[in-house]
This record gives sequence, structure tokens and C-alpha cells, in this order.
Amino acid sequence: MKLNKTKTNKYMKKLIVVALPLLVAAFLIAGCKDKNKNNVGDGIDSTDVELMVSDSTVYGVCGENTAMHSLELITDAGDTLRFVLNEDENGDVNVLGGLLAGDRLAVVEGPEVDGEKLAKKVINITTLLGKWTSLDKNFEIQDDGTVRSTVQAEKNPWTSWKIVNGRLVLNRDTFDINNLGSDSLYLENKNGIFVYKRAQ
Repeated sequence: MKLNKTKTNKYMKKLIVVALPLLVAAFLIAGCKDKNKNNVGDGIDSTDVELMVSDSTVYGVCGENTAMHSLELITDAGDTLRFVLNEDENGDVNVLGGLLAGDRLAVVEGPEVDGEKLAKKVINITTLLGKWTSLDKNFEIQDDGTVRSTVQAEKNPWTSWKIVNGRLVLNRDTFDINNLGSDSLYLENKNGIFVYKRAQ
């Protein structure tokens, strides 16, 4: 009987020596799979993370009482807000696309100055709308948040747009608007500056 017990103990030791590493490997593999599933960065690019931030932009229509250094905005909620326009060291205000009563605007609010609201950046959405062209792109920014591309060979045409915290988001591409005029649009992101002209 003692002989059988010794054989059983040797068999158990061999089983533990073989099974234990396999069991540990199985737990490690299972643990790594779960880690990958919970990784916050998987499948999300930097633009998506930016878009998860709430939009602090105020939207509305330029009011009749807008002047050279002040903006009257009738918000989408129907409130009338008055902003002081932010001047840089050259005396220029950060208004992109001009100010005309009745035009749709996106306003990024800055800190209050002497108890008055400060418009850190103003984007004239009415000026932004329309057809724009460059050497490789020909697109139309439409009022309903869509973008229509007219270049058939374009690999990744833009199909949607929005303003988020004073930046233009075209699909997944986020741009700073450097210049917006009646006939020109300058966009900048980490890949460079892109210049567009108004198409007729």
C-alpha cells in the first residue's frame, strides 16, 4: 500500500508541476484580454476626446445694436446678450467673417472684464456657409450641418461640420479658423495651414 501512495504522490507532483504553469498562463492571457477591452484609448482618436468635452460656444443671431467694440447676440434660446469684443495688442478684434445684423454667429465667451461679458472669439457662421475650393478639395458647407463634396476622386470627403469651442470640426478633423472672409478661408491643424477660396 505504501508503494501505491508514493506513486500517487509522484503523479500528483508531476501534475502540479505541469498544470500550475498552464493555469497561470491562462489567467495571464485572460487578464490581458480584459485589459485591452477596458483601455480608454482604444479606437478613440484625439478628435473624439476633444469632442467629448462640452461645447461652451454660445449660438445666436447678430443683433441690431452691434457696434465696433460691442456685440449684441440674440441667442437660440431667445435671450439678448451683450459682449465686449476682445482686442489684441494691434487693436484688432477676434471676429472671423465680419458682423452684420441678422447673421448667425458662434461666440466663445471669455472671462468677464469690469463686470461685462467678453467675446473671446466670434465666428460668423453665415459667412462660413457656402462653396469653398482648393487644389484638392471642392466642398460646400451647408446650413444643416452637412458638407457636400463635389470632387469625385476624393478619398475621405467631409460630410459633416460643427463648431466646438471656437474650432471647426469637419468629420473627425478639427481646425482652428485663422481667417474667414467673404472670399477666403484659412484653416489650421497639426498637419499645416489649408487655404480655400470661395467658389462661384
